[in-house]
Amino acid sequence: MLQIGFIRENQEKVIQALAKRNLDARATVAEIVQMDEARRAAQVELDNTLSESNKLSASIGQLMKSGEQSKAAILKEKTVLLKEQSKELSEKVDALAHELTQKLYTLPNLPADIVPPGKSADDNLTVHQEGEIPTLYEGAQPHWELLKKYDIVDFELGVKITGAGFPVYKGKGARLQRALISYFLDKNTEAGYKEFQVPHLVNEASGYGTGQLPDKEGQMYHVGIDDLYLIPTAEVPVTNLYRDVILQENELPVMCTGYTPCFRREAGSYGAHVRGLNRLHQFDKVEIVRIEHPDKSYEALDGMVEHVKTLLRELKLPYRILRLCGGDMGFTSALTYDFEVFSTAQDRWLEISSVSNFETFQANRLKLRYRDANGKNHLAHTLNGSALALPRVLAGIIENYQTPDGIVVPEVLRPYTGFDIIN
Repeated sequence: MLQIGFIRENQEKVIQALAKRNLDARATVAEIVQMDEARRAAQVELDNTLSESNKLSASIGQLMKSGEQSKAAILKEKTVLLKEQSKELSEKVDALAHELTQKLYTLPNLPADIVPPGKSADDNLTVHQEGEIPTLYEGAQPHWELLKKYDIVDFELGVKITGAGFPVYKGKGARLQRALISYFLDKNTEAGYKEFQVPHLVNEASGYGTGQLPDKEGQMYHVGIDDLYLIPTAEVPVTNLYRDVILQENELPVMCTGYTPCFRREAGSYGAHVRGLNRLHQFDKVEIVRIEHPDKSYEALDGMVEHVKTLLRELKLPYRILRLCGGDMGFTSALTYDFEVFSTAQDRWLEISSVSNFETFQANRLKLRYRDANGKNHLAHTLNGSALALPRVLAGIIENYQTPDGIVVPEVLRPYTGFDIIN
């Protein structure tokens, strides 16, 4: 959430920055400033009323000591009226503050200066590409055919048990999936990230804290009777570990990693581009989260990008990195890099990781702060990234490593799988 003070003092800057997201925010910004002025005016009136009431209370005490009960009684009547006024004003301030907060929730984060302009994924900027795209044998198949051929992932069983988008991993497919999870976690912890196992359901406050609510409410599975949400990513519970926390400056950076299943409704997703593992309602992902000093967050973002690069290099998958344009960036992000692996059999790029800096946007919602050496509190910067999302990584491995004799397991995963080939 953007800070109201920053919006008030930089209205034109906010409007111009959000225009990079193709959002005309002029009317919303003006409304927010007016709402804040009304809230502040009500707060001043409340403060003055409370101050007057306190002064009268002190005077009543002095009058009572001096035996002037009649004068004290008159002042008591005034304090009764002031207390009623202060109660009404307090309720008014709370209502105005709530209304203002709800309005602030509708504004996305401001894009960083280096975010390219653009309206859609077609306008994203390729900033890096590496890895050799393999030449497959004649008759090579897309992963959904190979998964069926080798009986390692069963979509029909998933439909039987739950519905479309909930696959069942079997035999060597399940073992390869587990190998990827263990490999990613090991690489993350070796890089200094502390591993967490977190709940897979979160409360509403957690959803608001990281910005999934109210923006992505329709994409999240909701358990109505308990008012809990199935997590769309480990980012939500892991980052919320530090909601309402004040860290000491010397505790930064905080580096976390965790594996969770992820649940997304993905309403309206149809067509050939979502076949097989390309788009699921339940999938596995290993996440990395950082809490950083504002002066060091972009250096940390570069470090996260380099870390994800090492994973893909060791898996020997061809990949590219995109800097997302304003129109394709997530609601909470100030800058996002997307990693895409090339699917040779599908002849297309598949997104397998997003690495983002949210600056203070999430921290403001979370009330996540750090205290400097002088005892002053500041909002921290939060960052997160997939390291990595499994379905499309698995799809890339299945397709790019296929041979007429079977699917070769990447060398780096063999200590985890215990086998070299799926056949």
